[in-house]
Amino acid sequence: MTSHAICIQTRMAVWDLSVSVEELGPEAPPLKISVTSDLHIGGVILKTVEKSQIKQDWSDHALWWEQKQQWLLKPSWTLDKCGIHADARLCLTPQHKPLQLVMPSSIVLRMRVCFSSPVFRTIMGICKLLNIRRPEELSLLWPVEEKKKKKDKDVGEEVYDITCAPLPSTGTIPKLANGMPAFFAETPETEVVYKILAVSQPAPAPETIAKLYRTTNIMEKAHINSRWLDSSRSLLQQGVKENDKLILRFKYYTFHDIIPQADVVRLTQLYEQSRWAILLEEIECTEEEMMVFAALQYHIGKVSLTEQSVASCPAMEDLDSALQCLEVKMEGESSADDMLETMTAPELHDYLKIFRPKRLTLKGYKQYWFTFKDTTISYYKSKEESSKEPIQQMNLKGCEVAPDVSVAGQKFCIRLLIPGPEGMNEVYLRCEHEQQYSRWMAACRLASKGKTLADSSFSSEVQSIQSFLAMQKTTPRNNTAQTDESINTHSLVSPRYQKKYKPKQLTPRILEAYQNVAQLSLTDAIQKFLQIWQALPDFGLSYIVVRFKGCRKDEVLGIANNRLIRIDLSVGDVVKTWRYNTMRQWNVNWDIKQVAIEFDGNVNIAFSCVTANCKIVHEYIGGYIFMSTRCREQSDTLNEELFHKLTGGHEAL
Repeated sequence: MTSHAICIQTRMAVWDLSVSVEELGPEAPPLKISVTSDLHIGGVILKTVEKSQIKQDWSDHALWWEQKQQWLLKPSWTLDKCGIHADARLCLTPQHKPLQLVMPSSIVLRMRVCFSSPVFRTIMGICKLLNIRRPEELSLLWPVEEKKKKKDKDVGEEVYDITCAPLPSTGTIPKLANGMPAFFAETPETEVVYKILAVSQPAPAPETIAKLYRTTNIMEKAHINSRWLDSSRSLLQQGVKENDKLILRFKYYTFHDIIPQADVVRLTQLYEQSRWAILLEEIECTEEEMMVFAALQYHIGKVSLTEQSVASCPAMEDLDSALQCLEVKMEGESSADDMLETMTAPELHDYLKIFRPKRLTLKGYKQYWFTFKDTTISYYKSKEESSKEPIQQMNLKGCEVAPDVSVAGQKFCIRLLIPGPEGMNEVYLRCEHEQQYSRWMAACRLASKGKTLADSSFSSEVQSIQSFLAMQKTTPRNNTAQTDESINTHSLVSPRYQKKYKPKQLTPRILEAYQNVAQLSLTDAIQKFLQIWQALPDFGLSYIVVRFKGCRKDEVLGIANNRLIRIDLSVGDVVKTWRYNTMRQWNVNWDIKQVAIEFDGNVNIAFSCVTANCKIVHEYIGGYIFMSTRCREQSDTLNEELFHKLTGGHEAL
């Protein structure tokens, strides 16, 4: 016999393959299937189904290879090509299984999701069913382990079961009925679920807020970010089992193209996530800001009962939506006049006071003549001296800008953290009144993003700051509202203020702030809440504890939508900021688990991650860079390949 014939005979040898079938139950022994190495995966499934003798639809089933923790999703591949031998343990199991999903509003949905696709695509399927646009902004994370309470065994939380929903097929746009996906319009029960998703929930009881897990320091906030699932691997590969509980959250704080008529669920869930961030003190805010947040929550709660954000007339919705898109497009297009204005960019000039905490030369605030041109602030001894050399120039590109304001105390300060060779330089500017503050604050915010005063968004930024200051003013004009006892103040503020003030002390303050927002529609009130949330100094920062190369102590890396921030763990001070637009490249050494990043100007940094897998940091940076590539013209098509290329690392698909 020739060696060629022996080779064919060996390859064609029949051997037994163990395949367990989920439908036969956990106790059932695996089926033994007679196979040859050139049998394809589709053939193995066919033989397994025949031997199981179960009559049902098997179209959603696929083979899972237990030892290798991988799906065998290419039916035409042979066992030989997949590297499967007689010792392999395979399982025939559905690709879509039930999962308990905790929404940003804290309601729990039980729904069928894909366990075989990368998590990124699984989220696309979830969002398509729930009518949430821009699924790339969300992700899944493991819940925090709750400490078992001895005393009170909590009554089981309500779970809304929508496992009967059809599986969303990729590429198709869900059909709408009465402003909601057709599936939800089918029965009164499913319609209730959609309304719960699309309408903000009543204010939680103070006891509920007190019971929920709260992060008390930056370390605990960093541990939360270690729980994100890997977007490029499937749920089953990451140890998620049928009926497990996972949390759905907005992960990337860059919200693209919000259209209120089309984004009812997205806006509501975003509001709920921001509201819980405020109530659970995940993000710092001042007392005055807390009163405005409380007033807006109170207003949104009241208006939600009467005004549905789901509009009743689809034709009008489409018209509104089209007009809004046109308005945004026209704002974005630059005319010849705009270009001329950019060439001769406007400037700001004024007397302001400056204070530098770390400089011994300036004790307290001192007044100077300031000019703001392009992205640079210069200051002089007096207006008359402004034709000479300035005392100092500060380029605000890449700086951190935070408000330090008390309307009641007539304090209007701007805190600047300006990157320098030795770290961050802290500077406070003090304005005389709110009009001056609004202009300079808007200019500083734009400059930090590399934009000048000529930018079209300058006037809207000024208006936004002024309207926020107006909300903090007390206007005791409507005395009847002051006696409204139905307001449950402790449900509207975080535990810190629940402890600090009695309800009767909080009620008049919240109602005073409420006078300034009482005229807003539901959508406007939600958008105003989100706008103020996004203006908070710590907005959008995700923390990871890291160890920088060559350092002996742990530090914190803050990851934002446009920059990375190095934070001293012991005092919480910002040490250094690096912007993505100066990044040349970043990579991960997966063997030593170290992230290395190269910036312009021969700046290189490297760090290992202490509280999270370095894949999470890699995915955050790549994800934010992916978000910055989106534009309105792309409509709703997502470049999945680019996302995985930027976030996937060595496991990219």
